[in-house]
Amino acid sequence: MSPLDQLAVLAAGVAAGGINAVVGSGTLITFPVLLALGYPPVTANVSNTVGLVPGNLSGVLGYRRELAGQRARVLRLGTGTVLGALIGAILLLKLPPGAFKAIVPALIILALVLVVVQPRLSRWVKDRRAANGREAETGGHGVLLWLAVVGTGVYGGYFGAAQGVLLMGLLGVVVHEDLQRLNAVKNVLALLANTVSAAIFIVVADVSWAAAGLIAVGSVIGGQLGARLGRRLPPAVLRAVIVVVGIVAVTRLLIT
Repeated sequence: MSPLDQLAVLAAGVAAGGINAVVGSGTLITFPVLLALGYPPVTANVSNTVGLVPGNLSGVLGYRRELAGQRARVLRLGTGTVLGALIGAILLLKLPPGAFKAIVPALIILALVLVVVQPRLSRWVKDRRAANGREAETGGHGVLLWLAVVGTGVYGGYFGAAQGVLLMGLLGVVVHEDLQRLNAVKNVLALLANTVSAAIFIVVADVSWAAAGLIAVGSVIGGQLGARLGRRLPPAVLRAVIVVVGIVAVTRLLIT
């Protein structure tokens, strides 16, 4: 990579780390950048996953105060995330590269839709809570939530863009808890999904360590910035940036 390319990947890592800490769509920043620099789609996805793990950890540390008292919840939902991520990572490696190229545009479009509708989803969650009162994640709801988290883990292990949006929607509907505390749980689950996938990819996949290293450095910085300042960013601007880079990614995949 040229120095300019390296700067672009580093900057994308910073943006992705910050977005992941607050929203959970950072892959829609880094993945298109790697594609634009000529990386094959699977290599770009694998390198991106490995690089974002330190940023995920940075975001978790930034939200550590909101994790207080949630150990049991994190352990329970974490098992579902790990199982799902294992399945997703294996699917990525076992399916032919052409399948990834065919499937991922649809996943990116789904992720973009989720990012766009997130404000309405949040309002719906708030209205539902107001109408139904307190609702615990016990009994059938707890089982259904765990299974749904397994599904988001599969998605995260395979690609992962906007996994955080999916998780926040699920947690917000089922678990009666402050949304910032749920966001802290989301950050842990995203960290688990990326860590499991990255561990598998490092052993058996083709990782571009130059790209992964730059994303890692940037995402650590971004994770701390996101945890401290992300709530102050104009949400509409953030969503607009994500949508633009997502469209770039879809276009790049469809024309190559």
